[in-house]
Amino acid sequence: MPTGLSLHIGLNSVDPSKYGGWAGRLRACENDARDMADLARGVGFGDTTLMTSEGTVKNVTAELRKAATRLKKGDIFLFTYSGHGGQVPDAPGPDVEEDDFDETLVLFDRQMLDDELYAEFQRFEEGVRIVSLLDSCHSGSGIESVSEILNPAAMEAQFGTSDPDQLEAGFRAMPLLRQTEIYERDKDFFLQLQQDLKSANGNGRKPTALLISGCQDNQFSMDGSQNGAFTGALLDVWSNGSFRGGYRQFHRAIQRKLPVTQSPNLYLTGEPGAEFLDQKPFTV
Repeated sequence: MPTGLSLHIGLNSVDPSKYGGWAGRLRACENDARDMADLARGVGFGDTTLMTSEGTVKNVTAELRKAATRLKKGDIFLFTYSGHGGQVPDAPGPDVEEDDFDETLVLFDRQMLDDELYAEFQRFEEGVRIVSLLDSCHSGSGIESVSEILNPAAMEAQFGTSDPDQLEAGFRAMPLLRQTEIYERDKDFFLQLQQDLKSANGNGRKPTALLISGCQDNQFSMDGSQNGAFTGALLDVWSNGSFRGGYRQFHRAIQRKLPVTQSPNLYLTGEPGAEFLDQKPFTV
């Protein structure tokens, strides 16, 4: 019988000493992690949670590697993250990303590059099904303020306010100015890390993985009082397990519950087969 393991990360803040005095306070990310762990446990996964100060790059990497060691072909790994998202310029080279940026998970002690997460997924044995759910922002580098891309009337109708300060506080994006300051401070570190990751490339193997993200790379994910907007919509669609359909249908149903300003993305790597994609989500 297949084995299912899951890792759930929820950060309601980060270490201000690592982010130039910015604490990045949010409300619902730990709730998201707890609720997703409950969901996973209910369908037969072994679950691990890392909350706020536990959500360091070292701890996340260690848990990913534990799972990669344990899981074999036919098993499944579920990875969920709720917290801030950021971007850093991609390193020059032939494999530069289309938007010229690496998206990041803003972990407690530093940003973790999407390439780092991908490299950890490459450690999993071929044939392990990987499902990743990211409830975070991936805001574009040219965006200086939420108010510049969001229509005030739409924001008033959706969130009850169009005040930029209140809206900024409700989005899971590292402020652009803070991103720029931290990148300039840590530029040499990130450039070396990006180059090392591109050189290693996990022997070129693509993991069998699918991602459903909270939004597009140039959009924002909303925080909330109980859950993030994406996680809340996902839990509503899941409906305590009564959902019927595969991952594509699951993604579209979540999309329909969110506004056009936050459009979840379905991204596949390693060409997951129809058997995987057509399974009811979270099938061990």
